[in-house]
Amino acid sequence: MELLKISSNSKPHALAGAIANSIRKSNSVQLQVIGAGSLNQAIKGIIIARGYLAPNGIDIIVVPSFVDLDVQNVKKTGIRLLIETRQL
Repeated sequence: MELLKISSNSKPHALAGAIANSIRKSNSVQLQVIGAGSLNQAIKGIIIARGYLAPNGIDIIVVPSFVDLDVQNVKKTGIRLLIETRQL
C-alpha cells in the first residue's frame, strides 16, 4: 500500500490525481499529515479525488487514526488517513 506524505504546500489537484491512481491500482492508499495546514490540503485532495473516481463507479471511504512519528529525532503525533474503496 502506498504512503503519501502531505505538507501544507501540497497541491490538492496533484494530490487528488495521486490518490485516484493509487486507488485504481490497489484499492487503497494511506496519507500521512502533521499539522492543520497539511490536513486541510489532504482533505481537499480527497474530495477532489472522489470526483475523479465517481465516473468509474468508484467511491472511497476514509479511516483516520493517530500515528507517532519520528521527525528529525523529535517525536510528533500525526494523522494517518487510510483511504479505501467503498463496498456497496
